[in-house]
Amino acid sequence: MATLQAIKYSRGKLLVLDQLRLPHEHHYDEVTTSEEAFDYIRSMRVRGAPAIAIVAALAHAVELHNGSCTATSPEDTLAHIDGRLDYLKESRPTAVDLSNAVTLLKLAVRAAQIEGLAHPEAKEAIMSAYIEAAENILAKDLLNNQSIGSFGAAWLQQQYNASPDRKISVLTHCNTGSLATSGHGTALGIIRTLYAEGLLEHAYCTETRPYNQGSRLTSFELVFEGIPATLITDSMAGALFSLRRESMHIGAVIVGADRVVRNGDTANKIGTYQLAVLARYHGVKFVVAAPTTSIDLETETGAGIKIEERKAEELTQISGVLVNPDGSIDATRTARVAIADQNINVWNPAFDVTPHSLIDAIVTEKGTVVKGADGKFDFSKVMPERWAAIVGRQS
Repeated sequence: MATLQAIKYSRGKLLVLDQLRLPHEHHYDEVTTSEEAFDYIRSMRVRGAPAIAIVAALAHAVELHNGSCTATSPEDTLAHIDGRLDYLKESRPTAVDLSNAVTLLKLAVRAAQIEGLAHPEAKEAIMSAYIEAAENILAKDLLNNQSIGSFGAAWLQQQYNASPDRKISVLTHCNTGSLATSGHGTALGIIRTLYAEGLLEHAYCTETRPYNQGSRLTSFELVFEGIPATLITDSMAGALFSLRRESMHIGAVIVGADRVVRNGDTANKIGTYQLAVLARYHGVKFVVAAPTTSIDLETETGAGIKIEERKAEELTQISGVLVNPDGSIDATRTARVAIADQNINVWNPAFDVTPHSLIDAIVTEKGTVVKGADGKFDFSKVMPERWAAIVGRQS
């Protein structure tokens, strides 16, 4: 099955798809510096927690490959890399994949420094270790997404005894597919696997206001791959559940995650929490698809998650390509229009936190995690080393 690519990389060169131009235009920009990556991430031309981490990591790998580091000693080389990573980390603070990638990359270069501290080519060894570690983040993400798809589809099949004769329908929110990752996707990856295995009746996607990642990106991916799908507004979910719960066999809401904390509380695109409440009321399973890179064991509950707030114009204005009088699209012409009084006060959080009590399963690349008898999620089996390190340090 053909898929879209948000990121194209070869050593020394990084191309990133400008998602603000989708679905009407496919345009890749070459990202050559950390500053360009920061701007690309902050402006949401690339988004999705895994893709953000990958672009940030690879942008600095390109810099290093192309000679940006003028340090001469191992210590100064480490300081240079640390500074660039700390800078990139601030581009989108809520998504933990980026923070985890920064930690992993810092550990990788320190291991190289320890091994080659006295070697005359220590600087090159450190930079090579960084580049290889960044490239490994890209490679592992695709494998992780495919595993999430398999585990998630298997869990839902078990819950509903799904088969090609009794398919299920699902609802997803925001964009969690190939455009948000290295490929296949997380929540949308589960939907892809359900479809490939003949278990999917229909996929519904929300428009995901105010940035419309669902209407611009998810619907585009679903149409591109020929998956039966319908777009709804964010406010139609309750009606969908009440009117089509039985007739369409709606079995689950499947969403991604920008951060999952230790007890299972999950930060995701704004609007996720209200879907969880509606799903619980209507008896629809609520599933979070999250690679272990999105799990933050350091933070105990959702109260500790920093929620990014974005500019007011995202709610009061909208931009898009022009529609001709005959209904055709003119992708060469765009316009920005006001859709609200420009003097109204605006609150625009980019994410909300869904309590673990409303989540039925969290699907990782290591397996599906469900709540224990205490009503909390236990990640010790899918993340044994990180779990032991955190619990041991805090006990």
